[in-house]
Amino acid sequence: MRLFGGGAAEFDWKELKAPEIDDFEAMAAEAYAALPADFRALTGEIEIRVSDFPDEDVVKEMELESDFDILGLFVGTGLAHDAAVPETGRLPNRVWLYRRPILDYWAEHEEKLGDIVSHVLVHEIGHHFGLSDDDMYGIEDETP
Repeated sequence: MRLFGGGAAEFDWKELKAPEIDDFEAMAAEAYAALPADFRALTGEIEIRVSDFPDEDVVKEMELESDFDILGLFVGTGLAHDAAVPETGRLPNRVWLYRRPILDYWAEHEEKLGDIVSHVLVHEIGHHFGLSDDDMYGIEDETP
């Protein structure tokens, strides 16, 4: 740990701000692009969205104690549960990344923010495929 003096002025921490939603969308796009090509090819028309927090319905439905208790969420019909003939008028599958809970997690842990965003993205997309946690960790291991 470096204390004041001895080069501390080299890093202008006074100008730093928490990443905005646009920054998270860019991180999610980069994380998605870095996933193994065969995995990405299977995701189809999945949408990736970023919000500060889950909406009130999600908090109630999942019986969360706090808006900070969830980092991301898959919403839709997973491929394992999808019908052979798609329904018309159905909303696209979507992965939500929750910016503020992710930032809170990042502040409490030693992981890099980009790695956390990638982990949440893989985990939530994995729900789309009905993958096990071991499968999802394998995909993360293949991701640079």
